[in-house]
Amino acid sequence: MSDELYDELILDHFESPYHRGELESPSCTHTERNPLCGDRVQLQLQIDSEQRIQQAFFDGEGCAISQAAASILCEHIEGKTLEEVEEFSAAAMLDLLRVQLTAVRQRCGLLGFKVLKTLVYSHDGAAGGSA
Repeated sequence: MSDELYDELILDHFESPYHRGELESPSCTHTERNPLCGDRVQLQLQIDSEQRIQQAFFDGEGCAISQAAASILCEHIEGKTLEEVEEFSAAAMLDLLRVQLTAVRQRCGLLGFKVLKTLVYSHDGAAGGSA
């Protein structure tokens, strides 16, 4: 019974994604592909002067898990600081999905997370260099 409930979260975000599309003028953008299956996730962030994520948008293609996970991630990180996002772990990302994934499917569920971490560290480095 609980599996059906958890699957519903994935299906809801896949069918009606949160912030799927593009930002007009993102602070940073990055895209990653899962070479094993071809899933693709692009993440765009709008970051304010206090290093807080104002908006997070994604686009991509692939399985329901990779696309729903990107949607769930965007919803989760809006309003958080880059420091808070740096502390966000892969295990916490998988917990947000509320479904047990096999090792292979975890790559799908963590694709957006991988993109986010790349964005945060590259943006953080750029911000640190200009300070």
